[in-house]
Amino acid sequence: MAYDCDVLVIGAGIVGLSTAYAITRAAPGTRVVVLEKEPGPARHQTGRNSGVIHSGIYYPPGSLKARFALQGSAEMIKFCLDHAIPHEVTGKLIVATDRAELPRLHSLIQRGREHGIPVRELGPAQIAQYEPEVSGLAAIHVGTTGITDFSAVARCLATLSTEAGAHIVYGSEVTTIGRRAGRVAVGVSSSGGGMVGGVGRMPTGRGSMPAGVVRTPVDTGRVAGEADRAPADTERVPGEAGCAPTDAERVFGDAPHTPADALRASFDRASSAPASSDTVFRARVLINCAGLHCDRIARLAGDAPGMRIVPFRGEYHTLAPARASLVRGLVYPVPDPAFPFLGVHLTRGIDGSVHIGPNAVPALAREGYDWRTVRPADLAGTLAYPGSWHIARRHWRYGAGELHRSLSRRAFTEAVRRLLPAVREEDIRPSPAGVRAQAVLPDGTLADDFLITETPSIVHVLNAPSPAATASLPIGREIAGRALGMLEGRLAEGGVASG
Repeated sequence: MAYDCDVLVIGAGIVGLSTAYAITRAAPGTRVVVLEKEPGPARHQTGRNSGVIHSGIYYPPGSLKARFALQGSAEMIKFCLDHAIPHEVTGKLIVATDRAELPRLHSLIQRGREHGIPVRELGPAQIAQYEPEVSGLAAIHVGTTGITDFSAVARCLATLSTEAGAHIVYGSEVTTIGRRAGRVAVGVSSSGGGMVGGVGRMPTGRGSMPAGVVRTPVDTGRVAGEADRAPADTERVPGEAGCAPTDAERVFGDAPHTPADALRASFDRASSAPASSDTVFRARVLINCAGLHCDRIARLAGDAPGMRIVPFRGEYHTLAPARASLVRGLVYPVPDPAFPFLGVHLTRGIDGSVHIGPNAVPALAREGYDWRTVRPADLAGTLAYPGSWHIARRHWRYGAGELHRSLSRRAFTEAVRRLLPAVREEDIRPSPAGVRAQAVLPDGTLADDFLITETPSIVHVLNAPSPAATASLPIGREIAGRALGMLEGRLAEGGVASG
């Protein structure tokens, strides 16, 4: 069965859903479909972070991260307020615990002032006024930082998008991508969980999408069913060179071509059958928001992304409830500019619990949320990539320390005690981990900014780690603008190219 649309988005994390939302707002009537291999939204990076609405203080002026985080933090707070999503503007401390960190702390003060962020310098006595149990030589207080539940934000974006006419198809994993002039065809198969939840009411006159799609109400609770699932491996192309998959033409051949004036009718005739290996979605523009699998999707489309996702697991712990009073708000160390990680920090979440983390250790699978999860294909791909070895040689000492703290709770506790001397080993309890989709260049450089590229009819989002959740609303508009520009170009050329 084939379904036609104007814009097809792969990935129902917060960036993909924000993009769908932005398209429905900027160009009402545009037929948007979002494909997601999981049974619900926000199951990976979006739903596995510390929930911090970042101020933008860390990011260099002129970078996409700085621009989008500064815009996004204010917009995210307003969005949460408008849609009754739990949130709080807490402010945060960035604390120097060693004299060697003081110059970097002063640089952050200057950067905050350049960005127009309210920053206050603190000495040890003033630190105690904010956080009596935190120890430091000096600190800065950043007033615009906040917290929320980004899974709830993603579910709200899904609801708003579907109410505006978009379709979200869960349980649909991309297996093939074919391209012709002005057209992209994506073959999908069921991911095992079926399609449950997520598609809002159809506009009058439209038929149904695949079975199991129902309206999802705005829900500010937590996502249910967080059990990890190992998806089928979609990386069909070995190595890093881009080449069209051998079955690319099949996805066009399986379903007859639909002329431009009949595209909307194909939605009206959409079958209620669940997605299968014969389901094809055809679009004028494809947007790749696949997160941990974005480079694979790019290669599946025949593009050479020029990078590879190397997964880093971020392990979190939680303070025992009886000891949660040790931390009042958000406390961060001074970050090391050599790494795109912010270091182990203390975060009082929107639910009142205090999270400690994350560290950064190599994951043995793209969705490797613990040491037991090993995907041979994922691991082999990481080990075969030259950039991985360059990282190992350049940062082996830092990596060894992270591994030690991952395997030893005592070592992890000692690291935390630099900020929070009163914490004890028995106060720290393991919490669910996250995996960062880190884009790495062939020379081992860790991409430190958002990376969005374009090829004919496709927009690829190839690096969108933190603060992507904070910045998701302006990022979504940026991607939507690029996609709609492509769509206008297709229409100017006379509609969909004939097959």
